[in-house]
Amino acid sequence: MLGNTQPNQTIDKEQKKSGRGRRFLFNALGLIIILALSGLGAYRSAIATRQANQRAAISQQLGEQFQYALVDIQFLRYENAKQRLEFIIANDPTFPGAQEKLTEVLVLMNAPTPTPTVAPTTTPDFSGAQEAFTRAQQLIAAQDWPGAIGALDTLRKLDPTYQTSQVDGMYYFALRNYGYNLITQQGNLEGGIYQLTLAERFGTLDNSTNGLREGARFYLLGASFWDLDWEQAVYYFTQVYSGWPSLWDGTLTAADRFRIASMRYGDQLLAEERYCDAYAQYTNAQLVGALDEAAVKGLNQATRECYPATATPTVTVPVIVTTDTGVVSTPTDTPPAPPTDTPAPPTDTPTP
Repeated sequence: MLGNTQPNQTIDKEQKKSGRGRRFLFNALGLIIILALSGLGAYRSAIATRQANQRAAISQQLGEQFQYALVDIQFLRYENAKQRLEFIIANDPTFPGAQEKLTEVLVLMNAPTPTPTVAPTTTPDFSGAQEAFTRAQQLIAAQDWPGAIGALDTLRKLDPTYQTSQVDGMYYFALRNYGYNLITQQGNLEGGIYQLTLAERFGTLDNSTNGLREGARFYLLGASFWDLDWEQAVYYFTQVYSGWPSLWDGTLTAADRFRIASMRYGDQLLAEERYCDAYAQYTNAQLVGALDEAAVKGLNQATRECYPATATPTVTVPVIVTTDTGVVSTPTDTPPAPPTDTPAPPTDTPTP
């Protein structure tokens, strides 16, 4: 019997070793697969982030080129405007207004040039230019910027050489203030950017005005991602909110858009089970204003998942059992009271 069982024991040991080897191999393969998937996920995340940054940079560049194209049209530089608009359409065929402006430029470029009529030589009338110059000064003093710009345009048509340097300075002053007011008072961001870009042709913008123009551009870029990419919307409106929280486009201020975009991005992160990131977005929104109902529920869930509550310790309740000989209680977690060192008073009073 012993001779028959010995080979079986050897076979069992070999089978166990083989089983352990297979399990080790499977565990190693599983670990390799997990590491490969993690690396792939990180790679895809990095690629997505880089692509999003590239899209944002291209959108900003296209917006600047569109503004420059409008300036070129204003100064009759149709060929430059055509090249800029074609560049915009090549990179983004759906860019708002690009196709319409290109059609307008092509029509203006192909319009027949009127034959000039030879007028009799007369003495230039400087009185009209002087009147337009005085009128422009009065309108600037009254802070009527559109009227002042119109008077200066009339002056340049009457006599392009009249007080050239002074007229250029008046153009700069009127265009700069008109653009500033359009952005800060009327919420016309596109119009304000356009007027400031025109003013830049006559002089360098001051830091405050140039910063305001950049804030308006970032506002428009953030609005272009609204309801499409909340991460990019939060990125741009974070920068606008930090510098110009009251900047608006006629509908919402930068502070309101930052709050709403943060809430919606928090909802998105919550759905992706990125609870701590969602908690940060909800908290940022809450610093600006009240959360809506969906964001309140999301904040509560994100808080529970990101900061789980500490478990409450259990307390053992003593069980009292009555027997024939007396009352016996089960031991509890509460330690017994320590004995006192004070002796009990005597029952009889000693006599001297």
